[in-house]
Amino acid sequence: MSDQTLQEFVDAAAERFGIPGAAVGVHAGGRSVHANHGVTSVENPLPVDEHTFFALGSVSKTFTATVVMSLVEQGRIDLDAPVRRYVPELVLADEAHAAAITVRQLLNHTAGLGVRLVVETGDGDDALAGFVAHLDEIDLIGAPGSRASYSQAGYNLLGRVVENVTGHTFEQAVAELALTPLGLHETAYFTDQVMTRRFACGHNADEDGTPVVARQWKDTRGNNPGGGIAATVADQLRWARFHLGDGALQKRMQTPTVALRGSTLGDAFGVCWFLRDIDGTATVGHGGSGNGQFADLLLVPERDFAVSVMTNGGPGGVAFNREVVQFALAHFLGVVDRDPEPVAYDHAVVAPTAGVYEIDIMTLTIRTEEGAAAPTLEVVIKPEIRAASEKEIPADYPPFPFGLLPGTGDDYIITAGAMKGQRGFFTRDSSGAITGVDLAGRLFTRR
Repeated sequence: MSDQTLQEFVDAAAERFGIPGAAVGVHAGGRSVHANHGVTSVENPLPVDEHTFFALGSVSKTFTATVVMSLVEQGRIDLDAPVRRYVPELVLADEAHAAAITVRQLLNHTAGLGVRLVVETGDGDDALAGFVAHLDEIDLIGAPGSRASYSQAGYNLLGRVVENVTGHTFEQAVAELALTPLGLHETAYFTDQVMTRRFACGHNADEDGTPVVARQWKDTRGNNPGGGIAATVADQLRWARFHLGDGALQKRMQTPTVALRGSTLGDAFGVCWFLRDIDGTATVGHGGSGNGQFADLLLVPERDFAVSVMTNGGPGGVAFNREVVQFALAHFLGVVDRDPEPVAYDHAVVAPTAGVYEIDIMTLTIRTEEGAAAPTLEVVIKPEIRAASEKEIPADYPPFPFGLLPGTGDDYIITAGAMKGQRGFFTRDSSGAITGVDLAGRLFTRR
Protein backbone atom coordinates (compact mmCIF):
# COMPACT_ATOMS: atom_id res chain seq x y z
CA MET A 1 0.00 0.00 0.00
CA SER A 2 1.50 3.32 -1.13
CA ASP A 3 2.42 6.10 1.30
CA GLN A 4 1.40 8.64 -1.35
CA THR A 5 -1.98 10.30 -1.07
CA LEU A 6 -4.40 10.05 -3.99
CA GLN A 7 -3.81 13.73 -4.78
CA GLU A 8 -0.03 13.32 -4.83
CA PHE A 9 -0.26 10.34 -7.14
CA VAL A 10 -2.69 12.05 -9.54
CA ASP A 11 -0.50 15.18 -9.74
CA ALA A 12 2.66 13.19 -10.41
CA ALA A 13 1.04 10.90 -12.99
CA ALA A 14 -0.59 13.81 -14.82
CA GLU A 15 2.76 15.57 -15.13
CA ARG A 16 4.42 12.36 -16.34
CA PHE A 17 1.79 11.72 -19.04
CA GLY A 18 1.33 15.36 -20.08
CA ILE A 19 -2.32 15.55 -18.98
CA PRO A 20 -3.80 19.09 -18.96
CA GLY A 21 -6.62 18.24 -16.55
CA ALA A 22 -8.08 15.31 -14.62
CA ALA A 23 -10.80 14.58 -12.10
CA VAL A 24 -10.66 11.50 -9.87
CA GLY A 25 -13.20 10.32 -7.36
CA VAL A 26 -13.08 7.34 -5.00
CA HIS A 27 -15.93 5.90 -2.93
CA ALA A 28 -14.42 3.89 -0.08
CA GLY A 29 -15.28 3.28 3.54
CA GLY A 30 -18.65 4.95 3.08
CA ARG A 31 -17.20 8.31 2.01
CA SER A 32 -16.00 10.04 -1.14
CA VAL A 33 -12.44 11.23 -1.76
CA HIS A 34 -11.59 13.55 -4.66
CA ALA A 35 -8.34 14.48 -6.38
CA ASN A 36 -8.42 17.09 -9.15
CA HIS A 37 -5.57 18.28 -11.32
CA GLY A 38 -4.92 20.98 -13.88
CA VAL A 39 -7.23 22.89 -16.15
CA THR A 40 -10.25 22.45 -18.39
CA SER A 41 -8.49 23.84 -21.48
CA VAL A 42 -5.04 25.12 -22.37
CA GLU A 43 -6.71 27.94 -24.32
CA ASN A 44 -9.25 29.00 -21.69
CA PRO A 45 -7.91 27.49 -18.46
CA LEU A 46 -10.23 26.99 -15.52
CA PRO A 47 -9.35 24.71 -12.61
CA VAL A 48 -10.80 21.21 -12.86
CA ASP A 49 -12.96 20.18 -9.89
CA GLU A 50 -15.36 17.36 -9.10
CA HIS A 51 -18.18 19.32 -10.77
CA THR A 52 -16.38 19.71 -14.12
CA PHE A 53 -18.12 17.95 -17.02
CA PHE A 54 -16.14 15.50 -19.15
CA ALA A 55 -17.33 13.57 -22.22
CA LEU A 56 -17.42 9.93 -21.05
CA GLY A 57 -17.44 8.06 -24.37
CA SER A 58 -18.43 4.42 -23.94
CA VAL A 59 -19.11 4.68 -20.20
CA SER A 60 -22.42 5.93 -21.68
CA LYS A 61 -23.29 2.31 -22.46
CA THR A 62 -23.85 1.63 -18.75
CA PHE A 63 -26.73 4.13 -18.79
CA THR A 64 -28.27 2.62 -21.93
CA ALA A 65 -28.04 -0.90 -20.50
CA THR A 66 -29.49 0.16 -17.14
CA VAL A 67 -32.49 1.78 -18.82
CA VAL A 68 -33.07 -1.32 -20.97
CA MET A 69 -32.90 -3.52 -17.86
CA SER A 70 -35.34 -1.19 -16.08
CA LEU A 71 -37.78 -1.72 -18.97
CA VAL A 72 -37.15 -5.47 -18.68
CA GLU A 73 -38.09 -5.30 -14.99
CA GLN A 74 -41.28 -3.46 -15.96
CA GLY A 75 -42.16 -6.27 -18.38
CA ARG A 76 -41.92 -3.98 -21.40
CA ILE A 77 -38.86 -5.67 -22.94
CA ASP A 78 -38.06 -9.38 -23.17
CA LEU A 79 -34.29 -9.98 -23.18
CA ASP A 80 -34.57 -13.03 -25.42
CA ALA A 81 -37.02 -11.53 -27.87
CA PRO A 82 -35.77 -10.69 -31.36
CA VAL A 83 -34.81 -7.04 -31.70
CA ARG A 84 -37.24 -6.88 -34.63
CA ARG A 85 -40.11 -7.10 -32.11
CA TYR A 86 -39.16 -3.59 -30.95
CA VAL A 87 -37.43 -2.25 -34.08
CA PRO A 88 -39.37 -3.76 -36.99
CA GLU A 89 -37.61 -1.40 -39.38
CA LEU A 90 -34.21 -3.07 -38.77
CA VAL A 91 -32.50 -4.17 -41.99
CA LEU A 92 -29.01 -5.71 -42.21
CA ALA A 93 -27.02 -7.00 -45.16
CA ASP A 94 -28.18 -10.51 -44.22
CA GLU A 95 -31.91 -10.98 -43.57
CA ALA A 96 -31.48 -14.10 -41.41
CA HIS A 97 -28.98 -12.24 -39.23
CA ALA A 98 -31.36 -9.31 -38.75
CA ALA A 99 -34.23 -11.61 -37.82
CA ALA A 100 -32.17 -13.60 -35.29
CA ILE A 101 -30.55 -10.89 -33.14
CA THR A 102 -31.96 -10.66 -29.60
CA VAL A 103 -31.91 -7.82 -27.10
CA ARG A 104 -29.64 -9.83 -24.81
CA GLN A 105 -27.09 -10.25 -27.63
CA LEU A 106 -26.94 -6.48 -28.14
CA LEU A 107 -26.40 -5.97 -24.42
CA ASN A 108 -23.48 -8.43 -24.16
CA HIS A 109 -21.92 -7.70 -27.57
CA THR A 110 -22.69 -11.12 -29.11
CA ALA A 111 -25.00 -9.87 -31.88
CA GLY A 112 -22.31 -10.27 -34.55
CA LEU A 113 -22.31 -6.59 -35.54
CA GLY A 114 -19.18 -4.66 -36.49
CA VAL A 115 -17.72 -2.07 -34.16
CA ARG A 116 -19.32 1.06 -35.48
CA LEU A 117 -20.90 2.78 -38.45
CA VAL A 118 -19.64 6.18 -39.57
CA VAL A 119 -22.73 8.08 -40.64
CA GLU A 120 -24.00 11.57 -39.84
CA THR A 121 -27.73 11.66 -39.15
CA GLY A 122 -28.06 15.14 -37.69
CA ASP A 123 -29.01 16.55 -34.31
CA GLY A 124 -32.78 16.14 -34.57
CA ASP A 125 -35.05 13.76 -32.70
CA ASP A 126 -34.87 11.39 -35.69
CA ALA A 127 -31.09 10.91 -35.38
CA LEU A 128 -31.33 7.35 -34.03
CA ALA A 129 -33.98 6.37 -36.55
CA GLY A 130 -31.65 7.65 -39.26
CA PHE A 131 -28.73 5.69 -37.81
CA VAL A 132 -30.73 2.45 -37.79
CA ALA A 133 -31.76 3.09 -41.40
CA HIS A 134 -28.07 2.80 -42.37
CA LEU A 135 -27.38 -0.47 -40.52
CA ASP A 136 -27.62 -2.43 -43.77
CA GLU A 137 -24.13 -1.00 -44.39
CA ILE A 138 -22.47 -2.40 -41.25
CA ASP A 139 -20.06 -5.33 -41.32
CA LEU A 140 -21.36 -8.62 -39.91
CA ILE A 141 -18.56 -10.50 -38.15
CA GLY A 142 -20.27 -13.73 -37.14
CA ALA A 143 -23.61 -15.39 -36.50
CA PRO A 144 -25.62 -13.95 -33.61
CA GLY A 145 -24.53 -15.56 -30.36
CA SER A 146 -21.38 -17.13 -31.81
CA ARG A 147 -18.82 -14.89 -30.09
CA ALA A 148 -18.36 -11.65 -28.19
CA SER A 149 -17.08 -8.64 -30.13
CA TYR A 150 -17.55 -5.10 -28.85
CA SER A 151 -20.00 -3.02 -30.90
CA GLN A 152 -20.84 0.67 -30.60
CA ALA A 153 -23.44 0.22 -33.32
CA GLY A 154 -25.22 -2.45 -31.28
CA TYR A 155 -25.73 -0.02 -28.41
CA ASN A 156 -27.03 2.66 -30.74
CA LEU A 157 -29.56 0.08 -31.95
CA LEU A 158 -30.52 -0.51 -28.29
CA GLY A 159 -31.20 3.22 -28.07
CA ARG A 160 -33.76 2.82 -30.83
CA VAL A 161 -35.31 -0.08 -28.91
CA VAL A 162 -35.75 2.30 -25.96
CA GLU A 163 -37.32 4.96 -28.17
CA ASN A 164 -39.84 2.60 -29.75
CA VAL A 165 -40.80 0.98 -26.45
CA THR A 166 -41.22 4.21 -24.46
CA GLY A 167 -42.49 6.52 -27.19
CA HIS A 168 -39.94 9.13 -26.11
CA THR A 169 -36.60 10.20 -27.52
CA PHE A 170 -33.74 8.14 -26.15
CA GLU A 171 -32.42 11.05 -24.09
CA GLN A 172 -35.84 11.78 -22.57
CA ALA A 173 -36.26 8.12 -21.63
CA VAL A 174 -32.85 8.00 -19.90
CA ALA A 175 -33.67 11.18 -18.00
CA GLU A 176 -37.05 9.84 -16.84
CA LEU A 177 -35.90 6.32 -15.97
CA ALA A 178 -32.41 6.97 -14.57
CA LEU A 179 -31.06 10.52 -14.30
CA THR A 180 -33.97 12.23 -12.54
CA PRO A 181 -34.83 9.40 -10.10
CA LEU A 182 -31.19 9.12 -9.03
CA GLY A 183 -30.62 12.87 -8.72
CA LEU A 184 -27.96 12.91 -11.45
CA HIS A 185 -28.15 16.63 -12.17
CA GLU A 186 -24.59 16.77 -13.52
CA THR A 187 -25.10 14.20 -16.29
CA ALA A 188 -26.30 15.21 -19.77
CA TYR A 189 -26.29 14.32 -23.46
CA PHE A 190 -26.56 17.71 -25.15
CA THR A 191 -23.84 20.32 -25.43
CA ASP A 192 -26.28 23.14 -24.68
CA GLN A 193 -26.91 21.47 -21.30
CA VAL A 194 -23.17 21.47 -20.62
CA MET A 195 -21.81 24.68 -22.14
CA THR A 196 -23.23 26.90 -19.40
CA ARG A 197 -21.38 24.82 -16.79
CA ARG A 198 -17.66 24.18 -16.26
CA PHE A 199 -16.53 21.54 -18.76
CA ALA A 200 -13.26 20.04 -19.95
CA CYS A 201 -12.10 20.28 -23.55
CA GLY A 202 -10.30 17.31 -25.04
CA HIS A 203 -6.66 17.70 -26.06
CA ASN A 204 -4.41 15.87 -28.49
CA ALA A 205 -0.66 16.29 -28.72
CA ASP A 206 0.89 18.07 -31.70
CA GLU A 207 4.15 16.97 -33.35
CA ASP A 208 6.14 18.46 -30.46
CA GLY A 209 3.99 16.75 -27.84
CA THR A 210 2.26 20.00 -26.87
CA PRO A 211 -1.44 19.61 -25.92
CA VAL A 212 -3.76 21.19 -28.50
CA VAL A 213 -7.50 21.63 -27.96
CA ALA A 214 -9.64 19.08 -29.85
CA ARG A 215 -12.38 20.90 -31.76
CA GLN A 216 -14.99 18.16 -31.82
CA TRP A 217 -16.22 17.94 -28.23
CA LYS A 218 -18.17 14.69 -28.46
CA ASP A 219 -19.73 12.27 -30.93
CA THR A 220 -22.93 12.70 -32.98
CA ARG A 221 -26.44 12.40 -31.55
CA GLY A 222 -26.93 9.10 -33.40
CA ASN A 223 -24.11 7.75 -31.21
CA ASN A 224 -25.59 8.96 -27.90
CA PRO A 225 -26.60 5.48 -26.65
CA GLY A 226 -23.15 4.07 -27.31
CA GLY A 227 -20.98 7.02 -26.37
CA GLY A 228 -22.69 10.40 -26.00
CA ILE A 229 -23.08 11.15 -22.32
CA ALA A 230 -21.16 13.79 -20.32
CA ALA A 231 -20.92 13.92 -16.54
CA THR A 232 -18.92 15.10 -13.58
CA VAL A 233 -16.90 12.81 -11.35
CA ALA A 234 -19.26 13.68 -8.48
CA ASP A 235 -22.21 12.33 -10.50
CA GLN A 236 -20.23 9.28 -11.60
CA LEU A 237 -19.75 8.37 -7.95
CA ARG A 238 -23.52 8.74 -7.43
CA TRP A 239 -24.03 6.44 -10.42
CA ALA A 240 -21.49 4.03 -8.96
CA ARG A 241 -23.25 3.97 -5.59
CA PHE A 242 -26.49 2.98 -7.33
CA HIS A 243 -24.74 0.08 -9.05
CA LEU A 244 -23.09 -0.94 -5.78
CA GLY A 245 -26.59 -1.55 -4.43
CA ASP A 246 -27.93 -5.04 -3.86
CA GLY A 247 -31.05 -4.81 -6.02
CA ALA A 248 -32.07 -7.46 -8.54
CA LEU A 249 -31.26 -5.17 -11.48
CA GLN A 250 -27.71 -4.54 -10.30
CA LYS A 251 -27.04 -8.21 -9.58
CA ARG A 252 -28.42 -9.24 -12.95
CA MET A 253 -26.18 -6.77 -14.77
CA GLN A 254 -23.12 -8.02 -12.85
CA THR A 255 -23.73 -11.72 -13.55
CA PRO A 256 -21.48 -13.19 -16.30
CA THR A 257 -23.27 -13.80 -19.60
CA VAL A 258 -20.38 -14.62 -21.96
CA ALA A 259 -16.69 -15.31 -21.35
CA LEU A 260 -13.99 -13.07 -22.78
CA ARG A 261 -10.61 -14.42 -23.75
CA GLY A 262 -7.29 -12.62 -23.40
CA SER A 263 -8.73 -9.18 -22.73
CA THR A 264 -7.44 -6.51 -20.37
CA LEU A 265 -11.00 -5.25 -20.23
CA GLY A 266 -12.40 -8.29 -18.46
CA ASP A 267 -12.85 -12.02 -18.09
CA ALA A 268 -16.51 -11.84 -19.09
CA PHE A 269 -19.35 -9.55 -20.06
CA GLY A 270 -22.24 -9.19 -17.68
CA VAL A 271 -25.01 -7.01 -19.05
CA CYS A 272 -22.82 -4.28 -20.55
CA TRP A 273 -20.29 -4.36 -17.67
CA PHE A 274 -16.83 -5.88 -18.07
CA LEU A 275 -16.34 -8.36 -15.22
CA ARG A 276 -12.77 -9.02 -14.15
CA ASP A 277 -10.98 -10.81 -11.36
CA ILE A 278 -8.08 -8.68 -10.07
CA ASP A 279 -5.86 -10.22 -7.44
CA GLY A 280 -8.68 -12.51 -6.34
CA THR A 281 -11.21 -9.66 -6.17
CA ALA A 282 -14.29 -9.42 -8.41
CA THR A 283 -14.51 -6.06 -10.20
CA VAL A 284 -17.13 -4.49 -12.47
CA GLY A 285 -16.15 -1.74 -14.87
CA HIS A 286 -16.36 0.16 -18.12
CA GLY A 287 -14.13 2.65 -19.90
CA GLY A 288 -14.66 5.21 -22.60
CA SER A 289 -12.73 7.50 -24.93
CA GLY A 290 -13.46 10.33 -27.30
CA ASN A 291 -11.55 13.07 -29.02
CA GLY A 292 -8.83 13.72 -26.44
CA GLN A 293 -11.02 12.70 -23.48
CA PHE A 294 -10.85 9.43 -21.54
CA ALA A 295 -12.97 8.01 -18.71
CA ASP A 296 -12.96 4.91 -16.52
CA LEU A 297 -15.37 3.64 -13.90
CA LEU A 298 -14.52 0.59 -11.78
CA LEU A 299 -16.60 -0.95 -8.98
CA VAL A 300 -15.77 -3.58 -6.36
CA PRO A 301 -19.25 -4.50 -5.10
CA GLU A 302 -18.10 -6.85 -2.34
CA ARG A 303 -16.03 -4.04 -0.82
CA ASP A 304 -18.49 -1.15 -1.47
CA PHE A 305 -15.76 0.57 -3.50
CA ALA A 306 -15.70 2.61 -6.70
CA VAL A 307 -13.19 4.74 -8.56
CA SER A 308 -13.99 7.18 -11.38
CA VAL A 309 -11.25 8.77 -13.48
CA MET A 310 -11.67 11.40 -16.19
CA THR A 311 -8.96 13.14 -18.14
CA ASN A 312 -8.73 15.53 -21.08
CA GLY A 313 -5.37 14.66 -22.64
CA GLY A 314 -4.23 12.27 -25.36
CA PRO A 315 -2.26 10.23 -26.12
CA GLY A 316 -1.42 9.64 -22.46
CA GLY A 317 -4.97 9.53 -21.14
CA VAL A 318 -5.44 5.76 -21.43
CA ALA A 319 -2.24 4.97 -19.55
CA PHE A 320 -2.90 7.71 -16.96
CA ASN A 321 -6.37 6.40 -16.18
CA ARG A 322 -5.12 2.84 -15.87
CA GLU A 323 -2.38 3.80 -13.44
CA VAL A 324 -4.76 5.87 -11.30
CA VAL A 325 -7.25 2.97 -11.10
CA GLN A 326 -4.42 0.60 -10.18
CA PHE A 327 -3.19 3.01 -7.49
CA ALA A 328 -6.69 3.41 -6.04
CA LEU A 329 -7.19 -0.36 -5.85
CA ALA A 330 -3.85 -0.86 -4.12
CA HIS A 331 -4.04 2.19 -1.84
CA PHE A 332 -7.61 1.78 -0.60
CA LEU A 333 -8.13 -1.98 -0.85
CA GLY A 334 -4.69 -3.57 -1.01
CA VAL A 335 -5.65 -5.12 -4.38
CA VAL A 336 -2.70 -5.29 -6.81
CA ASP A 337 -3.27 -5.39 -10.58
CA ARG A 338 -0.24 -7.10 -12.16
CA ASP A 339 0.44 -7.51 -15.88
CA PRO A 340 1.49 -10.99 -17.03
CA GLU A 341 5.04 -11.34 -18.36
CA PRO A 342 5.48 -12.19 -22.07
CA VAL A 343 7.82 -14.93 -23.26
CA ALA A 344 11.10 -14.04 -24.99
CA TYR A 345 10.72 -12.92 -28.61
CA ASP A 346 11.15 -15.81 -31.03
CA HIS A 347 10.85 -14.58 -34.61
CA ALA A 348 9.95 -17.99 -36.02
CA VAL A 349 7.03 -18.31 -33.60
CA VAL A 350 5.71 -14.77 -34.06
CA ALA A 351 6.27 -14.45 -37.84
CA PRO A 352 2.91 -16.06 -38.82
CA THR A 353 1.08 -13.21 -37.06
CA ALA A 354 2.58 -10.57 -39.39
CA GLY A 355 0.11 -8.92 -41.73
CA VAL A 356 -2.72 -6.43 -42.04
CA TYR A 357 -6.04 -6.78 -40.20
CA GLU A 358 -9.03 -4.44 -40.29
CA ILE A 359 -12.35 -3.31 -38.91
CA ASP A 360 -14.67 -0.83 -40.57
CA ILE A 361 -12.65 2.33 -39.84
CA MET A 362 -9.21 1.05 -38.78
CA THR A 363 -6.37 -1.14 -39.93
CA LEU A 364 -4.08 -3.05 -37.59
CA THR A 365 -0.65 -3.95 -38.92
CA ILE A 366 1.70 -6.42 -37.25
CA ARG A 367 5.36 -6.37 -38.23
CA THR A 368 7.95 -8.94 -37.21
CA GLU A 369 11.65 -8.67 -37.98
CA GLU A 370 14.49 -11.00 -37.16
CA GLY A 371 16.90 -9.35 -34.77
CA ALA A 372 14.34 -6.79 -33.55
CA ALA A 373 13.77 -6.37 -29.83
CA ALA A 374 10.06 -7.15 -30.25
CA PRO A 375 7.33 -7.36 -32.88
CA THR A 376 5.10 -4.30 -33.26
CA LEU A 377 1.39 -3.68 -33.57
CA GLU A 378 0.13 -0.48 -35.21
CA VAL A 379 -3.51 0.68 -35.33
CA VAL A 380 -4.43 3.57 -37.63
CA ILE A 381 -7.59 5.20 -38.95
CA LYS A 382 -8.10 4.27 -42.60
CA PRO A 383 -6.99 7.14 -44.89
CA GLU A 384 -10.32 7.17 -46.73
CA ILE A 385 -12.15 7.61 -43.41
CA ARG A 386 -9.93 10.57 -42.51
CA ALA A 387 -10.40 12.08 -45.96
CA ALA A 388 -14.18 11.73 -45.88
CA SER A 389 -14.68 12.99 -42.34
CA GLU A 390 -15.79 16.58 -41.85
CA LYS A 391 -14.89 16.33 -38.16
CA GLU A 392 -11.53 16.35 -36.46
CA ILE A 393 -10.05 12.87 -35.91
CA PRO A 394 -7.26 12.36 -33.35
CA ALA A 395 -3.77 11.49 -34.58
CA ASP A 396 -2.81 7.82 -34.74
CA TYR A 397 -0.58 6.26 -32.11
CA PRO A 398 2.92 5.11 -33.09
CA PRO A 399 3.46 1.32 -33.29
CA PHE A 400 3.40 -0.58 -30.00
CA PRO A 401 5.82 -3.39 -29.11
CA PHE A 402 4.09 -6.55 -27.93
CA GLY A 403 4.96 -10.03 -26.73
CA LEU A 404 3.24 -13.41 -26.74
CA LEU A 405 2.09 -14.74 -23.40
CA PRO A 406 2.79 -18.24 -22.05
CA GLY A 407 0.24 -20.91 -22.88
CA THR A 408 -1.39 -21.33 -26.27
CA GLY A 409 0.97 -18.90 -28.02
CA ASP A 410 -2.00 -16.92 -29.36
CA ASP A 411 -2.46 -14.51 -26.44
CA TYR A 412 -0.36 -11.32 -26.39
CA ILE A 413 0.26 -8.18 -24.34
CA ILE A 414 1.38 -4.70 -25.43
CA THR A 415 4.55 -3.93 -23.49
CA ALA A 416 5.10 -0.18 -23.94
CA GLY A 417 3.47 3.05 -25.09
CA ALA A 418 0.06 4.55 -24.42
CA MET A 419 -1.63 1.13 -24.63
CA LYS A 420 0.81 -0.67 -22.36
CA GLY A 421 -0.82 -3.60 -20.61
CA GLN A 422 -3.57 -4.08 -23.21
CA ARG A 423 -4.04 -7.78 -23.98
CA GLY A 424 -5.61 -9.63 -26.89
CA PHE A 425 -5.40 -12.83 -28.87
CA PHE A 426 -5.18 -14.27 -32.37
CA THR A 427 -8.02 -16.26 -33.93
CA ARG A 428 -7.34 -19.29 -36.14
CA ASP A 429 -9.49 -21.27 -38.55
CA SER A 430 -9.84 -25.06 -38.51
CA SER A 431 -6.58 -25.44 -40.44
CA GLY A 432 -4.66 -23.40 -37.85
CA ALA A 433 -4.23 -20.32 -40.08
CA ILE A 434 -4.53 -16.96 -38.30
CA THR A 435 -7.68 -15.18 -39.48
CA GLY A 436 -8.06 -12.35 -37.00
CA VAL A 437 -6.73 -10.51 -34.00
CA ASP A 438 -8.71 -9.22 -31.02
CA LEU A 439 -7.74 -5.89 -29.45
CA ALA A 440 -9.81 -4.08 -26.80
CA GLY A 441 -12.65 -6.54 -27.33
CA ARG A 442 -12.83 -5.85 -31.07
CA LEU A 443 -12.16 -8.43 -33.80
CA PHE A 444 -9.90 -7.23 -36.62
CA THR A 445 -10.12 -9.66 -39.57
CA ARG A 446 -7.12 -10.51 -41.71
CA ARG A 447 -6.99 -9.13 -45.22
